[in-house]
Amino acid sequence: MTGTDGEVPSRRRWISLAATCTAAGLVWLAFADFGVAALAPGVGVLIAGRGLMGIGAALILPATLALIPVQFSGAAQLTAFGIWQAVAWGGQALAPAIGGVITDGPGWRWLFWINLPLAVAAVAVIRSVTPETSDDTVDRRIDWLGLATIGLAIFALLYALTDGPTAGWASPLVLGLLVAAVVLALVWVVVERRVSSPLVNLSLFRLRPYDGALIANLTMNLVYAGLSYLLVLWLQNARGYSAVTAGLLMLPAILGIFVLIPMGGRLESRVGGRIPVIVGLVVLGAGLAVLTPLQSDSSMWLIVVSLIVIGAGLGLLSTPVSNTAVGEVPAALSGTAAGVFKMSSMVGGALGVAILTALTRGLTLADSGHAVQHSGLTDAEVDQAHAALVNSSSYDDALSRLPAELQDKVTAAVVDAFSRGLGVAMLSAAALTLVAGAIVWAVWPHRDRQQAHDETVESRTDG
Repeated sequence: MTGTDGEVPSRRRWISLAATCTAAGLVWLAFADFGVAALAPGVGVLIAGRGLMGIGAALILPATLALIPVQFSGAAQLTAFGIWQAVAWGGQALAPAIGGVITDGPGWRWLFWINLPLAVAAVAVIRSVTPETSDDTVDRRIDWLGLATIGLAIFALLYALTDGPTAGWASPLVLGLLVAAVVLALVWVVVERRVSSPLVNLSLFRLRPYDGALIANLTMNLVYAGLSYLLVLWLQNARGYSAVTAGLLMLPAILGIFVLIPMGGRLESRVGGRIPVIVGLVVLGAGLAVLTPLQSDSSMWLIVVSLIVIGAGLGLLSTPVSNTAVGEVPAALSGTAAGVFKMSSMVGGALGVAILTALTRGLTLADSGHAVQHSGLTDAEVDQAHAALVNSSSYDDALSRLPAELQDKVTAAVVDAFSRGLGVAMLSAAALTLVAGAIVWAVWPHRDRQQAHDETVESRTDG
């Protein structure tokens, strides 16, 4: 919906509204954290604030992406997409380090306070420098049924993946949610085919390069989100680093991203987007595979090299993926294309954390079960300790009631299992990137075969 509505007058006001929603969410969280919202001091306040921030993000990301092809063309457009992606990936890579400094310093509540002036400044800058653009031909009606069905489908899928490791994959709740996700997704397709003003114009998916770009974007966000979440936990729990140090050790990815983003744009201008996207997925997979032999005492150079190579893959992918998905679609579909593109980023990130965490936790439990069964812990305590290690930084608390010799034994067993489980999960993620590369190779036609197809799709869209 946000991508489609970003096509209507006025884009500047739409982006400004998005930044305002983000600022409002930060204000809500900040004041709630400091007790001003005394009537609702619990976790509900946090969820509401994060939800408002999420609305702001959903508004602003597709709108800013859709603005690029309106304002730029040719080489300048590729540069603009490259800068947009560099800022986005740079923010993700810097977040653990900045978050660690703030968490170890003034406290986690200041994560929200520090963003507040930035959001307010963004509103002012948007109003002063963003050029006005509009599209009076776009139908402004909202496809509420399509919005509800796809929203519920995504919610059911993510809830099932999040709850599966604890409730059990065969539990009625998880199975019901998975079935509901599939059924709702199918209903959404039927709805989009029949309504006069669909949430997503399904003709967009006749553009095979767009499909390839979506697959690549979903994959790279999935594997990187899962990696960054789990690797920070591993650095703290297995190696004993502080939140600040763990965050700083994630920064080598920025080097690869910033160095290779310009190369990805240059390659696309010469040979099209297909080749740099496929090569980028292969490089990304190679970086993930470097972590396969991970052990609790592995050299930190293994981590550094892996992150640099992963960043290089992301850098190669970023510009051609975003330019293909937004800049090379018919103008009438640019806002919708941007919205679907960013939805694939967000869904990919959520899936990555859920799937790779579930895989790592399952491997950790299976691998360390034998080692800890004679440690004096009950089955419930063992499961609690393992879950704490993989899902949070509270492992020490989980073992605090044990004698010191048992704590050391159990900690060593589970840390080793966590390391091996993470290595296998990263190998699985690497395999996924290669599968995605093969799919992109198959669905994305060569440059010289695509022009006629694009012209046909655009003529159908215009008609």
